[in-house]
Amino acid sequence: MSSYILRIPHTPISDPEWLSLLPHLTRTHTTGRPCPDLRAHLNAIFHIAATDGPWRILPPEHGKADTVSRYFRRLTHAGFWERLLTALAAAPPDHPLRRIEALICRAARRAMRLRGLRLIALARRLKLLRALPGPPALIANPSLSEIVFSLPIPMRMPETRRGWLIALRWLRLLRKLITIAAGRRRLSRAVRARWL
Repeated sequence: MSSYILRIPHTPISDPEWLSLLPHLTRTHTTGRPCPDLRAHLNAIFHIAATDGPWRILPPEHGKADTVSRYFRRLTHAGFWERLLTALAAAPPDHPLRRIEALICRAARRAMRLRGLRLIALARRLKLLRALPGPPALIANPSLSEIVFSLPIPMRMPETRRGWLIALRWLRLLRKLITIAAGRRRLSRAVRARWL
């Protein structure tokens, strides 16, 4: 049906992993019909997160792709991935969340399309670079942006040739810093495919 392959191994969530995810799920209740099988939906979300493919390639045994993607959006807007990344960063090495760290990080990448810089800043602050949608050098760095915009910029016009050269160097450096802080607008499919 599709040419998308699993980028990382995916197995259904075990009981200890489910029990470690459950406290973060109970706070995500939103309006609308309650989800009949949360565990099955999370397995489907993690299955799609293990690939690079769109929701429509979800195998039929995981349910309807529209339903699962709607549940994913509900979880994302409820802040589930932020709580999960925070819990993952604080978890000890032998915690059940660590066993599904790669799946959580890849699902958080998908959530970044909806949450934007807020989730990127959190992943950088928690040092969970696997959760970034690409290499850190190519992705926006909100912390660096704040530093760049807090730099004192001289507002006087230089009066000498040397002053103009210094001002020009300053502007080039500032432009380079802003470019680094903003990241690339688009990453090629090849770059995203190589980034685990």
